Amino acid sequence: MNKLIKIFSKRSTWATPYAIFLMLFVVLPLVLIGVYAFMDNDGAFTVANFVKFVEQPEAFNTFIYSVAVAIVTTFFCILLGYPAAYILSNKEFNRSKTMVLLFILPMWVNVLIRTLATVSLFDITGIPLGEGALLFGLTYDFLPFMIYPIYNTMMKIDKNLIEAAQDLGANQMRVFLKVILPLSMPGVVSGIMMVFLPTISTFAISELLTMNDIRLFGSIIQENIMLSDTMNYGAALSLVMLLIIGATSALGNDSEEEMSHGGII
Repeated sequence: MNKLIKIFSKRSTWATPYAIFLMLFVVLPLVLIGVYAFMDNDGAFTVANFVKFVEQPEAFNTFIYSVAVAIVTTFFCILLGYPAAYILSNKEFNRSKTMVLLFILPMWVNVLIRTLATVSLFDITGIPLGEGALLFGLTYDFLPFMIYPIYNTMMKIDKNLIEAAQDLGANQMRVFLKVILPLSMPGVVSGIMMVFLPTISTFAISELLTMNDIRLFGSIIQENIMLSDTMNYGAALSLVMLLIIGATSALGNDSEEEMSHGGII
C-alpha cells in the first residue's frame, strides 16, 4: 500500500499519460510526415517532392498568395484589435465583465460555424463571395485571437508607471506612445502568431467563403494528402509549412522576450 502511495505521489506518474498522448498524437504524426516527405511512391529516398514544390507554379504561387492573405488579415486584426483591447483595458470598461465577455465569446464558437454564419450573412445581403469575403471572414474569425493577448498584456501593465509618466508632465498621447505601446508589444507579438500562422494553413474557410474559387496553401496540402498517388508530395508540403511555422514561432518568442526585458523605450 505504501509503495502505491509513493508511486502515485510522484509527479512523473501523473505525467506519464500526457507523455504517451504526446508521443502517439503529436510526435509520431510529425515523424511520419518527415519520413513520407522524403519518400517516393516506391518507398525510396528522394528530394523530388521539395523540388516539385519549388518548380511547380501552382503550389508555389498559392503559398505566396497565402502568405499575402495572412499578412493582410493580420494587419486588419491589429488595426481593429488593438484599439478594442486598449478600450477594454481602461478602468471604465474592464469593471464590466460583460463587455470583455462579448469580445471573447466568439472564441468559444467553432470556427466553421462562424464561417457558415458569415456565408449566410453575405447571401442575405446579396454581396458576392470572393476575395473580399475571404478577408472579411478571416478577420472576423481570428480577431478575438488578436484582442485577447493584447488585452491580457495591457491588464498586467503596472499602473504606477502610467501615473509616474503623468506626474512627470506627459500628456495622454505621450503616455500611450512611451509607456503603454512598448509594454503591450509582447501581446501584439502573441496576437500576430495566433492569427498569422493559422491563416496560412487554413483551407475550410477559403473554400466556404469563395466557393472553391480561391485556394490557400492548406487546400493544396489537403488535396494532395487525400490522394494516395500524391500523399508523399502532400507530406513534403506539410513539412515545409511546419518548418515555416516553427521558424516564425521561434522568431516571435525571441522578439517577445527581448521586448519583455527591454522595458520602456
